[in-house]
Amino acid sequence: MRKIIFDCETSNIFTDVGSSDARDLDLSVVCIYDSETDKYSSFFQEELKDLWPIFEKADILIGYNSDHFDIPLLNKYYSGDLTKIKSLDLLKEIKGSLGRRLKLDTIAEATLGTNKSGNGLEAVTWWKQGEKEKVKKYCLDDVRITREVYEYALKNGILKYKDMGVIKDIKLDTSKWHDKAESAMTHTLFG
Repeated sequence: MRKIIFDCETSNIFTDVGSSDARDLDLSVVCIYDSETDKYSSFFQEELKDLWPIFEKADILIGYNSDHFDIPLLNKYYSGDLTKIKSLDLLKEIKGSLGRRLKLDTIAEATLGTNKSGNGLEAVTWWKQGEKEKVKKYCLDDVRITREVYEYALKNGILKYKDMGVIKDIKLDTSKWHDKAESAMTHTLFG
């Protein structure tokens, strides 16, 4: 099973565009981990043509808040429909079990003992200051953390978070995470 773990950063924020729809934002970079090649890669907006064939050959797209944010944002640039590829949104899984949303940093700190290297607002500031490589490094770090969180959940059936200073478990049913999608992409739009 070819898994693509991914994350997107934008060059602006919702208040800049007067909307709360991810499709109204502009992509700065998307970073991925490809289980087939065991490599991390990054793609700036002008390089997306190189990303689409990878996504199209994926069995599953894995992200954090990806169904609500990253996939709609990327669909703005893609001539097909990325929702046709099976996806696993770890935030959606957490919310489904716990009943509320938690930040990736909250999960990473309690589960892995590590923190993110920044946040999305900082990444937009860095981008506006011309620090493209800093944004790329931050995005790649988020993909690494998302991968580690995903692998931990898969192995243990739980993730962890702190609640009033107490580390608690979030039970997750991972049994269907790798089931084949009913409708998968079977062709490529790009050579």
